[in-house]
This record gives sequence, C-alpha cells and structure tokens, in this order.
Amino acid sequence: MTSLADLQTPALIVDLDAFDHNVATMAAALPGERLRPHVKAHKSTAIATRQRDAGHRGFTCATIREVEGMAAAGLGEDLMLANEVADARRLGAVVEAGARVTLAVDSKATIEAAAAGGVREVVIDVNVGLPRCGCPPEEAGRLADLARARGLEVRGVMGYEGHAVGVDVEATRAEMTRQSMELLVAAAAAVGGELISAGGTGTYALNTWATEIQAGSYVLMDTAYAKLGLPFRQALTVLSIVISVTPGSWAVADCGLKALGMDHGNPSIDGADVWFCSDEHVTFGAAALPAVGDRIRVVPAHVDPTVAYHDRLHVVHGDEIVDTWPVDLRGW
Repeated sequence: MTSLADLQTPALIVDLDAFDHNVATMAAALPGERLRPHVKAHKSTAIATRQRDAGHRGFTCATIREVEGMAAAGLGEDLMLANEVADARRLGAVVEAGARVTLAVDSKATIEAAAAGGVREVVIDVNVGLPRCGCPPEEAGRLADLARARGLEVRGVMGYEGHAVGVDVEATRAEMTRQSMELLVAAAAAVGGELISAGGTGTYALNTWATEIQAGSYVLMDTAYAKLGLPFRQALTVLSIVISVTPGSWAVADCGLKALGMDHGNPSIDGADVWFCSDEHVTFGAAALPAVGDRIRVVPAHVDPTVAYHDRLHVVHGDEIVDTWPVDLRGW
C-alpha cells in the first residue's frame, strides 16, 4: 500500500473519515430528493456515486461536459444543467441516449436553443439578487409560457442566492436568503411545476423555501465555508513539499497559483502565516519553520476551482492512500 510519502507534489488529498462524515451529515439534514448535489465542486463521478449511494438520485451540473460524463457513468437519472447554453445539441444527444436532462433558461433565445437542441425539460432561471444569469422575477411566468409553446416541459424554477451563501453573520445570511426566496417563490407561483431549486452549502440549513438544495462544496470543504461554523469537516487539502527555507524568516513550498483556486484569497497552512502565492510557490512564515523536504498540507480557500486544476484525488486514511478518484468531469 502506498503512502503520502510516495506522491509527487502538489497533489490533492481527500481524508476519507472527513469525507464520509460530510456525506452522512448532509444526507441526514437533506435526505434523498431534498438535496441535488452540485458536481461542479468535485468534478468526479466517483464522488457522485458515493452521493448517490447516500440517497441522492438527482444532480446539479455546471457544464455540458459534466452532464455528458455523469450520464456516461450511469448517473443520468435526473441531471439539471443549472446554467444557460446557446447551443444545446450535445445535451440533446445525451437525452436521446436515455438520460434525463433539465436545462436552465432565462430568455427567449435560450428557450429556442433548448428546443432546437433536443432538450425536453427546462427550469426558468430567476435572478434573486446575484447579478449573474436569471430573468427578472416578473418575467418568469411569460418565459414559462414561451417554453411550453415550444413544446418544452417546464419543471419549475431555480435561483441562486450566491450573494448570501458566504456571508459571515448567520442572521444576515438568513435574512438575505429569505429576501431572495420570496422572489423565487413568487416566480414559482407564476411558472408552475414541481421544482423550486436553489441554495448552496452556506445556506443549506437556512433555505426552507426551496424544494431542493444545490449544495456541492460541503463534501470536500474549503476555508471560505469553514469560517461559517458549518458541521462539515475539511476533507480536501493539497499535499505540498517544502523546497526552500530562509532560516528565521520564511519557507516556500511547491503549491502555487496553478494548484489552487485563489478567487477567495490565500490558502491556509496550520501553524503558519501564508504571505502570498506565485505560479508554483506558496511563501509562508511560522514560529517553527519546516525543513526542506518536509511535506505539508495546504488548505484551499475555494474548493471548486482548486479541484479543477488536478487530474485525480488521492483518498487517504491517516497517511495511507486507500483509493484514487479521477477528476473525470474536467473541461468543457
């Protein structure tokens, strides 16, 4: 059996005990269809299989590639692409092959793309406060009528309170979620259908309006969500090796911008103060600096883009590698 000492760094490490805890904790909080796990957080059908085994049959995807990969892995029972596309022909091919695919639409153009591409089911994507995709709430009913007129089944609505999920103060996060979901529930009344799909890891326990929650990061976690005091453990770290030490000042390890998602800020290292990251390096200070050759664990600030930089996840129990999970949903 191989150990962490055998790995080329930087390498993604998943602590199996923490991972299993996270899967079980979320499955208890949101059993079965109450959770539609978002695979963009881990991009791995091996992880999605374990989420399915915990009772979650439907999944959320962010890219056509994720939809294709999930269906090819036998996980296509109920896939939602929670993102607009201008060309849905690849999705239509997945539908023709037997998977169930629901596509988010927020305009006449994306409705036409869904219909022309062979997609049969859609949700109306509603802007509930995050200035990204989504129609104005008052337009949702009209778009649903347009979709039905094009022969599409409208399953309901979706909306993402992404501007709220990472807010530190829980009371503020809860109030922002309430305001967003009032908009989405009103749109759902105009649209019809059975789905009100929303939420994320930061609001999974606060969003009681949605019929299903699209949380994804909970399964691996990162420092951005860890600061919220959620009941999930840090399962993902990046194994790195110290390559340079300036005695009494700083150390450098081989884990930089090309191995870490940096949009939420610097990573963290236990017992150290991270100064900055460059292409292939993380520079940090500590009261007791490590030696060249020492292996350290770097905790990313944002799990989703961090995973997307790597080809595989090494699953460990202690220091022993017990499995390897491909990051097989990368790319577009």
